[in-house]
Amino acid sequence: MKGGLALDPRRLRQRRHLWNLCQLLRSGKPGGYQYSQAFTRALLAQARLPADQPLALLSHFPLLPAFPWPDAWRVDFYIDATSRQLFHDYGIGKRIYSNYQQLVLEWERRAYESSGAVVCRSQWAADSVVIDYGIDPAKVHVVPGGANLDETQLAALPTVDPPVPPSQEQPLRLGFLGKEWQRKGGPFLLELADALQQRGIPTVIRSIGPDPARLPSHPSLQPLGFIHKQTDTARFVAELQSWHFGTLFSDAEAFGISNRECLRLGVPVLAHAVGGIASTLPDGGCGQLFAAHPSAAEVADWIATRLSPYAGYLAWRAALAPRWREFTWDTAAEQLAAILGGSAATFASAERRDRVDAQAVTGPVGAQPGIGL
Repeated sequence: MKGGLALDPRRLRQRRHLWNLCQLLRSGKPGGYQYSQAFTRALLAQARLPADQPLALLSHFPLLPAFPWPDAWRVDFYIDATSRQLFHDYGIGKRIYSNYQQLVLEWERRAYESSGAVVCRSQWAADSVVIDYGIDPAKVHVVPGGANLDETQLAALPTVDPPVPPSQEQPLRLGFLGKEWQRKGGPFLLELADALQQRGIPTVIRSIGPDPARLPSHPSLQPLGFIHKQTDTARFVAELQSWHFGTLFSDAEAFGISNRECLRLGVPVLAHAVGGIASTLPDGGCGQLFAAHPSAAEVADWIATRLSPYAGYLAWRAALAPRWREFTWDTAAEQLAAILGGSAATFASAERRDRVDAQAVTGPVGAQPGIGL
């Protein structure tokens, strides 16, 4: 069996409502169905996998399949974040009864312990697997994810010129990519735009993802709404390549695929060291990683220095563009294949498939409960 499993958590909505009601009556907190063994077993049952035949499963969700699984199966994990990180760093634990949280973490520990390998998208997640769950470091690996872009479509697009030096007519473009304006640092970008204006650098914030009607009014903010990267690839790519910098100043972040998409397109990134963001930028040639929660003045000063002389910025950007393969799922698949065995093409196919909507299962973090083989 190859490829991904078609699992649909929406079919379990009624069970979820009943489970949440029982949990509310029992503990006063209704959350956590997506972490329960009742959920993971019912979800995996949709695939009707044979328990008595050898199977190799690569799971994107730390609790799927529920442990213990059949002896004939080999289970490996490729995760964004551990449940402990979701509970604490993302604040999801506030909605879940503390005793139940501990039970979930123990299920997860046993799953990691019994797996063949635990591969993480970031060093941040790998450290949690080792330190928080006590898993042998020898079986824990880091493979950063790739840009969620169609390489065939990208190959057909024309080469574009880099953005010109900032001016009143064509301001500095800082890009925001993601649905969650608040968590991903949108308010900080408005402060940064003001700080840059004060330094004589006209600046606009180009925002892809958030509903424009829900964004604050600010003279530097230019909301673009949602751009579908698969069906409107040319527009999406042209927009990102017009940015001087992509940005990701999140309060909490398991990884940051938006950074990899910018880098895949030759656009340097500004971000700070929160969660797994550091693993999205391999080195200084990809952008600048600031200590967590920098001041707008600090980042504005760095940008002003980086842009002067502008020929230096262009040379820096020109050196990044030829590295595009580093930031693709093909490269991640090769690394996964080296760790887990098997065909890189199989892993690449599994990673490219349309996976289950994370919002329906794990909340905003993007840890997917799909399984690739």
